[in-house]
Amino acid sequence: MKKTSHFLFILCCCAVLAACKKEEPVDTTPLTEWQAGQIVSEAAVTAYGGLDKCFAAEPIPDGVWARMQGKTYVDNPYIGRDDLRHIRVLHWDYDNKMHVGEMVCNVVIADRVVRIFRQLFDAKYNIERMLLPDVYDADDEKQMRDNNTSCFCYRNIAGSTNLSKHARGIAIDINTFYNPYFKVREDGSLFIQPATAGAYCSRDWDFPYKIDHDDLAFKLFTEAGFEWGGDWTTRKDYQHFELIEQ
Repeated sequence: MKKTSHFLFILCCCAVLAACKKEEPVDTTPLTEWQAGQIVSEAAVTAYGGLDKCFAAEPIPDGVWARMQGKTYVDNPYIGRDDLRHIRVLHWDYDNKMHVGEMVCNVVIADRVVRIFRQLFDAKYNIERMLLPDVYDADDEKQMRDNNTSCFCYRNIAGSTNLSKHARGIAIDINTFYNPYFKVREDGSLFIQPATAGAYCSRDWDFPYKIDHDDLAFKLFTEAGFEWGGDWTTRKDYQHFELIEQ
C-alpha cells in the first residue's frame, strides 16, 4: 500500500509540474495587426497560420488608406484606391531575424511582387526595413536615408516636374541608402539621392545590400518584367525597379 501511495504521489507531482510548465500563448500581435518593422518568431508565424498567410496582396484596408491621405496619396485624376493593393510580407535582415514588412503597389504588379518577396525571403535575402513612406511623411530623402524599401508614393521624378512611376505604384525601390540615385548636372556636379549616400555611387567595392547584376533581386525583378535603374545611361538609380510597359 505504501508503494502504491508513493507512486500516486509521484504521478500527482508530475501532473502539477506539467501544468506549471504550460506554455503561455504566443504573441502574434505584429502579424494580426500587421505592424511593419516588428520582429517575429517562428512560433508566432506558426500560431498566425504559417508562412503562406504572411505573404499576401489585398485591397487597401481602411486604416492604411487613412494613413496615406495627404502623404503618399493625394486626390488626382490618374490613380485611385481600387487601383492599389496592400502587400504583406516577411523579410530577413543581417540580424538573422524575421521582420514584418508592408508596401502599397499597383494592382497590376501586386501578385508578382508578392511572389518575388517570397522568393527573396526563402533565399534569406537581406532587406533592412519595409515601411510605408507615410511613416516618413512621404519625404523621399528621409526614407532613403533610413534604407527603406517601398513602392507607391504620389510624387514627381527627382529633380523633375514629371510624375514618377512610383506615383502609379509600378516602381519599387530596395535598400535605398546603399543603392542611390544620381546623375551628373550640367555644371559637372553630382545630384545624389539620398544626399548622404555619395560613397555608394561607386560600385567598385563590396558593401552590404549592394544591388548589381549578380544580385538575386535584380534577377527576380528583371525576369518578372521590370527594368533596373542601374542599367540606365543618362543617370543611375541602383535601388529602382520599374515595370516595363508595352
